[in-house]
Amino acid sequence: MQSQCGGGLLRKELAAPISQACTEIARGRFAEQFVVDIYQGGAGTSTNMNMNEVIANRALLLLGKKPGDYATVDPLGHVNLSQSTNDCYASAVRLATYALNAGLVVVLDELVKSLARKADEYSDIPKLGRTQLQDAVPMTVGAELGAFAATLREDVLRLSELPDMFLEINLGGTAIGSGVGAKPGYRDHIVDAVAAEFNLPVRAADNLYEASWDMGSFVLYSGLLKRLAVKLSKLANDLRLLTSGPRGGFGEVLLPERQAGSSLMPGKINPVIPEALNQVAFRVFGLDTSITFAAEAGQLQLNAFEPLIFLSIHEAVTLLSAAITMFRVNCAEGIQVDAQQCRERLESSAASATEAAQSLGYTEAAKIARIAAANGMNWSEALQNRQS
Repeated sequence: MQSQCGGGLLRKELAAPISQACTEIARGRFAEQFVVDIYQGGAGTSTNMNMNEVIANRALLLLGKKPGDYATVDPLGHVNLSQSTNDCYASAVRLATYALNAGLVVVLDELVKSLARKADEYSDIPKLGRTQLQDAVPMTVGAELGAFAATLREDVLRLSELPDMFLEINLGGTAIGSGVGAKPGYRDHIVDAVAAEFNLPVRAADNLYEASWDMGSFVLYSGLLKRLAVKLSKLANDLRLLTSGPRGGFGEVLLPERQAGSSLMPGKINPVIPEALNQVAFRVFGLDTSITFAAEAGQLQLNAFEPLIFLSIHEAVTLLSAAITMFRVNCAEGIQVDAQQCRERLESSAASATEAAQSLGYTEAAKIARIAAANGMNWSEALQNRQS
């Protein structure tokens, strides 16, 4: 009796143990059997062969046979039936990327909500806004923290939409997209079966030749990860600046004390959590560069460097997910504000000059601001001095 596996070419008595072996591996069993280094030539062929062999040998054990009895269950003739590394591995890494991204969206959304709560908590505390590290105009602490939440909320939306492109797979295209070695009808059957297995709208690529070599989806997604890393690093930079001092710097934001800041200087506390977030961002920037080079280096009908591309994507998403959670739990949720310091910085600044320019005129307001700076006055004092 023939099963539908492999387009009706695989006997049912072999399909059942092969299917069970795959299920066990998907649940994490036999991880120690996957010994092939990710840095490999051949576009993932070594990894795919490793998988075929583990599946075949486990199926043999389930049949009561000895491992290596490939006359009974063959890694290529049976497990790899109607498939090639170039469609099977390529489709697997796309679906894995889709799953990885779902976790990143969750932790990023949690950080957005945490920052939004902090923005509400400090919505009424006035502070000095700055541009180019110079006094600008008044704002509130809530507005500053709310902007952090808003910019990351944009990436929650983009990360929720963009990865649908990874649901387009090239199973059935085999080696270069021609479908050679696969029975007619196999492509439609296998894509539908994968969609049902994962309960996702998985679809076949429109052009299997293009799908065999194009890495554009990974480049686009990596760019989005880099964008997120840039925003997180900027946020970390701002917090490090706002918490600087605290007496010799801005000292407006107070971050949770997570460890002693120095083995020599007593009482010194460093912004170690934002610094760690910075370093993760720098790593993601480098991984994006690796993905760019690997995607560009593909030739003709296959990209040989897909293992590096997926490894880099996996590392970037894993690092960002862990770093975002670390930052939220150990820093963002514990942010406090020195309201008095914020008020004093604002009052001693020339920020009010911008508002006063509307009534006094730009030139007159600028003169008063310079008087204040030259004489160590706040705006009110300088204005009163000018009027007198």
